[in-house]
Amino acid sequence: MRRLAACSILLCPTLAPAQQFVRNTTDVPASSGWTEQIDFADVDLDGDWDAGFANGGDFGNQQNVLWINLGGAQGGVLGVFANQTATRFPAILDASRDLEFADYDGDGDPDIAIANHSALSNQPSRLWTNLGGAQGGTMGFYADQTAARWIGLGAPGSSIPPGQVLAGGGFLEHPNDLDFADFDDDGDLDFVQSTFGASAIGNAPTRLFVNDGAGFFTEFNPSGFQLAGANIVNGNPGLWCQGTQSANTLDATGTFCDIATSAISVTWGDVDGDLDLDLLLGARQEVPRLFHNRLAEDGVPGFRDVTGASFVAGYATGAGHYEECFGDFDGDDDLDIYGVNWLQAGGFQFPDLVLRNSGAGYFDTPFTIPGSGSDDDSAEPLDYDLDGDLDVYVANFSGAERLVRNDGGWTFSTPSGVLQADTTTTVDADSADVDGDGDYDVFDANSNNQAQWYRQNLGTATDTTPPRLTRLQQAPDRLPSPTPTVVRCQVYDNAPQQLTQWRVGTLELQVNGIPATGVPLRSSFGQVFRAEIPGSLVGVIEYRATLADEHGNQGASPWLAFTSGDSGSLFCPGDGTGTPCPCGNDASAGRGCGNSLGAGARLEASGVPSVAADSLVLDVFPVPNSSVLFFQGTAQVNGGAGSVFGDGLRCAGGALTRLATKTASSNRATYPVGADVPVSVRGGVPASGGVRTYQAWYRNAADFCTPSTFNLSNGWQVVWVP
Repeated sequence: MRRLAACSILLCPTLAPAQQFVRNTTDVPASSGWTEQIDFADVDLDGDWDAGFANGGDFGNQQNVLWINLGGAQGGVLGVFANQTATRFPAILDASRDLEFADYDGDGDPDIAIANHSALSNQPSRLWTNLGGAQGGTMGFYADQTAARWIGLGAPGSSIPPGQVLAGGGFLEHPNDLDFADFDDDGDLDFVQSTFGASAIGNAPTRLFVNDGAGFFTEFNPSGFQLAGANIVNGNPGLWCQGTQSANTLDATGTFCDIATSAISVTWGDVDGDLDLDLLLGARQEVPRLFHNRLAEDGVPGFRDVTGASFVAGYATGAGHYEECFGDFDGDDDLDIYGVNWLQAGGFQFPDLVLRNSGAGYFDTPFTIPGSGSDDDSAEPLDYDLDGDLDVYVANFSGAERLVRNDGGWTFSTPSGVLQADTTTTVDADSADVDGDGDYDVFDANSNNQAQWYRQNLGTATDTTPPRLTRLQQAPDRLPSPTPTVVRCQVYDNAPQQLTQWRVGTLELQVNGIPATGVPLRSSFGQVFRAEIPGSLVGVIEYRATLADEHGNQGASPWLAFTSGDSGSLFCPGDGTGTPCPCGNDASAGRGCGNSLGAGARLEASGVPSVAADSLVLDVFPVPNSSVLFFQGTAQVNGGAGSVFGDGLRCAGGALTRLATKTASSNRATYPVGADVPVSVRGGVPASGGVRTYQAWYRNAADFCTPSTFNLSNGWQVVWVP
């Protein structure tokens, strides 16, 4: 089974001269094997890109491989690699289709997940933990922790039948791709494991797994349904997707879904602009499918199959759809799709296409890539000519690799003289600036016991394009608390997305116009980044997202702002221990003097006391259904001498301001309501803020406390912020 890595590309309408790639055989170790996939990460955190290789595939069990870049802490030459598999990787032979780096335990170093299929022997996919960081071992060395880190497989709540669970950890499956993303927006990386099913029939479900924050995973199965066997059948619940399973459904209402395809690849990205991560599921035999994440709509993570509503007719035909890639091809800040072999044109012709996103996750205006009818396997984004947009490197299973150049205006071409011709069986390609010269090089993953190719970019230009940070989330006004304010944004760059996702940016902060310590801006994978603003901050909080790429090009979003402030605190009469109420109607805790309804009226405020936001609301209950006057003071009286007033006690003192008179309804009155003038405006609170006190006066029953016929609530103090 051929495996393709997911990718994400950004192509913009510019044109630049071609640059030359040359195969470098001297700076990489000798290699062979049935290699299915490559991934880059800085496994030892020494500032350069190392490379991992997934081996085995259809051939059988082989050792996965790690090449260490000898720059940085290795003290050698940057861009020269050594095979250090024997000392750094567990000695495990398996049939791997995918190897993905991700910091799943949150300790700052790259861990590994490996997708292994069970067609040749009973073996699980694996989780290998980097022993640096929280593990207390040596950075860049790995241990197999599959059995410990996969929790609850086959137990109640899991869709996996107990008979498929393996004693040594994991379960029997036929995955081809495994990709990480924080799809539930809790700050850690979850993952999806796609499956093509036994014999590539496409009747087994793709599954999602959620991270507990420390790198331990349970199945995401909101349905709670457990399958009877390996396959899911029509009428079963959709496990992680709304509705019931229905093969090839075009229903997009949430009644039906299809989570069982011959999936070769899977890709995460925010396609509808709501800052949660959606899922594009590949299919070799069927059409690829799109699932919208419902976190923004429903408040909890979940997915809906929107395939039938999101694509134009004929977006994919025939079979052989080996990969799909997200990318903003037209520069309008949304993700379009590059489909590898999505059109079977008859015989052994498999053209690629590009589908344009309308901006809301609907894809129209397909463009067929010229000269793309060969049997392609993978599409890798890289700005090979460093003109600011991403071009596409295409790995060919049965012919020569090629580059697809973005010529702008939604057109693409294949330049000549850029790549050396080859006849290798290439299944995957990944790119990174492995030699640190400012441009992007390419590694080819070749099968059939052929050597892996290092195509070195010998161009003289360097990357000068900064990342674009868009759709920074507007934080709502709030009250201070230990809970942080989470904001997200999208990041687009001319670097490959799998490199950008390792960058850590900064959410810059200002409090009341004064710079404050920023917080980390980290990738949720896909093109979404996430930051947490401390909930303890008080005042007008301004923030913007910033991120630099590996070549030092800095991008930044516009500034946004919200207000965090305490809605105030109760004072006077308190608990009846101060000045006695005039009719023996002493106040209950937290209320004014007793009234004709019983315990007395309680005034409190909600919202944020910010002069800029002005969302403070005063509310008093219970009061007789009569006139209620809200007023503001500049000091506390606290029920002292001379504070008796009618049936109640004066609490708000100093300079007094009448705010508004309301008629109580259902024994309650509120200010402001609707088009009322806001509290700070009516009360004349200065722009710089300050302390103000509030109280409510109201009519009381005539026979309650003769001769008085009015009463007062407790007092409420507010510290206004700008």
